[in-house]
Amino acid sequence: MGLFWDLIQQSELEEQKDKAESLEERISQLENELEKTKALLLKTLKLLEQRSGTDINDDGKIG
Repeated sequence: MGLFWDLIQQSELEEQKDKAESLEERISQLENELEKTKALLLKTLKLLEQRSGTDINDDGKIG
């Protein structure tokens, strides 16, 4: 019975390890996606400010 229990625990540990690795990968992907989204938002904001002539984000400058 002890050997059987050890196998079950080992299987559970491997499963948790796989989940953690896939979670870390997903977090990394989400962080990269967030950076790209921020860059696109900033680029869009600058263009919008230039076209409208308005300081939309109140940083004291247009564009």
